[in-house]
Amino acid sequence: MSDAVAPNPVGWFEIYVDDLDRAVAFYETTFGVTLESLDAPDTGGPPLAMKTFPMSMKGRGAAGALVKMEGVGPGPGGTLIYFSCEDCAVEAARAADAGGAIQQEKMAIGPYGHIAVVKDTEGNLIGLHSQQ
Repeated sequence: MSDAVAPNPVGWFEIYVDDLDRAVAFYETTFGVTLESLDAPDTGGPPLAMKTFPMSMKGRGAAGALVKMEGVGPGPGGTLIYFSCEDCAVEAARAADAGGAIQQEKMAIGPYGHIAVVKDTEGNLIGLHSQQ
């Protein structure tokens, strides 16, 4: 067995939205970052617009984007993505201030740290994870 560290299993994520500008404002406010436009590939399918979270193509872990695409909408009940945070209570409060809603206040998950769950302005549920 090699001593090399394997990459995390998720390589990309997409969060589908109805209103891209509103969603960008929510995520930029919640996480204190700037999302950037990404040229969408021409697949012959419905047109789509994408805004990426800060990422490094050489880094490990998952990168992803907000995506507006005809025929694919947001909503709870599907996959839950957890964003890493310094203190998930801080980002949960920012999410509420940015027009979202806290679904699960910060709670301990034993030796794995803490989590909170928020609903974004599009109706998607996202998780927040921190060690403290």
